[in-house]
Amino acid sequence: MPQSEITTLEQFIVDQQALHVNADGSLSRIFRAIELAAKIVNRDVRKAGLIDILGEDGSINPHGEDQQKLDVIANNIFISALSRTKEVSMIISEENEGIVYVEGCEHEKYIVAIDPLDGSSNIDVNVSIGSIFSIYQRQNPENSPGIDDCLQTGNQQVAAGYIFYGSSTMMVYTTGQGVNGFTLDDALQEFCLSHPQIQTPADGGIFSVNEGNYQDFPTGIQAYIDYCKDSDKESKRPYKARYIGSMIADFHRNLLKGGIFLYPSTNKSPNGKLRLMYECNPMAFIAEQAGGLASTGTERVMDLAPTELHQRCPLYIGSKNMVDKAIVMLNQYESVLVNR
Repeated sequence: MPQSEITTLEQFIVDQQALHVNADGSLSRIFRAIELAAKIVNRDVRKAGLIDILGEDGSINPHGEDQQKLDVIANNIFISALSRTKEVSMIISEENEGIVYVEGCEHEKYIVAIDPLDGSSNIDVNVSIGSIFSIYQRQNPENSPGIDDCLQTGNQQVAAGYIFYGSSTMMVYTTGQGVNGFTLDDALQEFCLSHPQIQTPADGGIFSVNEGNYQDFPTGIQAYIDYCKDSDKESKRPYKARYIGSMIADFHRNLLKGGIFLYPSTNKSPNGKLRLMYECNPMAFIAEQAGGLASTGTERVMDLAPTELHQRCPLYIGSKNMVDKAIVMLNQYESVLVNR
C-alpha cells in the first residue's frame, strides 16, 4: 500500500466519530486507551522469553485456573489505561472476581469487559495469543454503578474487538458498522488499516475443535465432526482440521478464510467452558458483523441473558452455513435421544 494511502487507527477513529453528529469523543478516547494498552502488552509479549515474565504467577483467577505472569501484567495494563480515560465507570475482567470501579467516574456511561490475555497458557511455547474487549453503555448513568449495569446481553454491546499477537500484531473491531482490521507497523508504532470491511465466507473448509474431548461431546457434535471428515466432492469435504488451542488464533483464521470454531458442552463442563462476557459475546458481535453466526447450540449467543459476571456457555461460531449445519445436527440428535 502506498504510504499516502495509509490510514492509521487514530485517523480511522476520528473519521468515524465525524459521521456521528452527537458523538462527544468519549468512545474514541476509550479506543485510544485500548490501542495504547495493546502496544504495551505487545511489547511485553515480544520480550517474554528475555525477561522474567514467563510461567505461572502463583495466584489463581476466579475460574480456579493458575494465572500466568503475563495474565496479571496485561490485566493491570488494560485497567490502568482504561481508568486514565475518565470515561469508564466500571471494568470487568476475566482475571478479577468482582467489578473494578473507577474512582471519580461513578456517573460515566461506559463499561468495558476484558479478557486481557486469551490463550495465555500458550505463552511459554510461543503460540499466538490475544486480548479481547467489549464495551457497553450503562442504562442509567445517574444511578450508582453496580452489577446490574454489567449484566447486559451481547446485543447491547456498543463495540467489541480483539488484539491478536501473532506473526504480526492486529487489532480487529466493530462498532456495529462492519468489521475492520488494523496491523501494527513496528517502525511507525501505529496500527494501520489493512483489512477493511472484513466479510467471512458463508461456507468454509476448516473446523476447529479440541478432538481430545470427542467422547465427552454431545452426540450431535460427534456426528458433525464425523461429517466434517467424510469425503464428499460436492460439499468439498473432508474439511481441514485446524486447532491451535488459542481461541483468538483459531477464530481469526476462520474469520478470514471461512470455518467454524466449536467449544461444546461436555460432561465435565455441562455449561460450556468459555466465558460469555469476556469471550463469547465480543467474538459473536464480530462474527455477526462479518456475516457469520454465533450460537450456544440452543440460542443466539448475543441473546443469552447473563446472570453472573463469569458465566460460561457453549460456543459454535464462524461461517454461517457451517454453524447452521452444526446446530441442525446437534438438535437433531438431541431430539432423537429425548424421543427414545
